[in-house]
Amino acid sequence: MSGEEIISLLPYKEPFLFVDEIIRINNRGVEGVYTFQKESFFYKGHFKEYPVTPGVILTECMAQIGLVCLGIYLINDLEKLKGLKVAFTNATTDYIKPVFPGEKVTVVSDIEYFRFNKLKCNVTLTNENGDVASEGTLSGMFSI
Repeated sequence: MSGEEIISLLPYKEPFLFVDEIIRINNRGVEGVYTFQKESFFYKGHFKEYPVTPGVILTECMAQIGLVCLGIYLINDLEKLKGLKVAFTNATTDYIKPVFPGEKVTVVSDIEYFRFNKLKCNVTLTNENGDVASEGTLSGMFSI
């Protein structure tokens, strides 16, 4: 399954889609990128004089690439994926550096386990300079 096919199967759409491209994906993990658009709604108030990507949005980007895209790849059954529902079950995340409007981030996820349709991954989000901006462990359940 290609990165484009995986992205087309995501249960998200603009303005809440935080995946531009899947660079690498296999049974052990995924790497993908997203560029935060300067015009995104959340920058208008976070913060009014110093726009920074909210941590919850960084976590969502990490989950969409590092958890949901990987889960779709691992399930790899188009019939089952037609009715895909995802429940984000847990996140332990550290925010280390800010991500600014217009910045491109890279998300790398390494699988910890996938069993009984529950996926747990260690995920890192780096900024354009390759510095870690956020990292953590994310889990989710796939209803198929």
